[in-house]
Order: sequence, then structure tokens, then C-alpha cells
Amino acid sequence: MKNSGTSQDRPASELISERIAELGDWRGRTLSRMRRLIKDADPDAVEEWKWMGTPVWSHDGILCTGESYKNVVKLTFAKGASLEDPVGLFNSSLEGNVRRAIDIHEGEEVDEAAFKALVLEAVALNSLNKRRAAKKAKA
Repeated sequence: MKNSGTSQDRPASELISERIAELGDWRGRTLSRMRRLIKDADPDAVEEWKWMGTPVWSHDGILCTGESYKNVVKLTFAKGASLEDPVGLFNSSLEGNVRRAIDIHEGEEVDEAAFKALVLEAVALNSLNKRRAAKKAKA
């Protein structure tokens, strides 16, 4: 996985690993698992560290962010409202026109295949939007 977005000259992947270790509980294990699933789904995803300490995964644009709170690990898909979600993984930020999120509470499991499908769909959407923008710029 590529790396972008450094803080204090440290790679984003290192900062994300450090965040996971700092959490040290179910939230760290959950964020680590979701990170692995993102990498499995899209080995070309770029890890970034943005907005004063938020792990971000990108491929031709932001795929999702991984935030941790006291009672939830939240994976917010930047263009989630445009993604098919046949098994209903999205359970948060449903009211907006753009983003959608998956809130994972302690003890909850996320369907791996369905999550990877969302990641791949987000990659495809970002790539399509990038090609459209390039085509428009040439016109």
C-alpha cells in the first residue's frame, strides 16, 4: 500500500499503526482489521493522515476515513451515498446526499466480503470520476 500525508516527516502508515497501538483495545483491533480489509480489497490504496490525526484511505480520491471514538469505530465513505450497499453495512450518516458511514460497536463484526465490495465500488467510482474530469479538461 502506498503512503501519503505525513506528519512531522513520518509516513502515514506509521502514524496509523501508532494510532491502532495507542487505542490498545477492541477499537484498535477493529481499526486494524478494517485496515487489513481495505488493503486486501485494494492493494493500490494510499494511506494518508489528515485533519489532525484521521486515518484516510484513497485511490483517485478519498475512499474512506477511519475514526475511533469512545464507543464506536466509524468508517466514513466519502461518496457512500453513490455506492450500492445490498447487505446494509451503512448504518450512520444516512441523511446526507454524499457520505455514508459504518459504525462498528464493541463485539460487532462486519461482513468481510460486503465491506471489500464497498471498497472496490468506491475505487471504481473514484476512477470513473477521474477519467471524466480528464476527458472534460481535454475538451
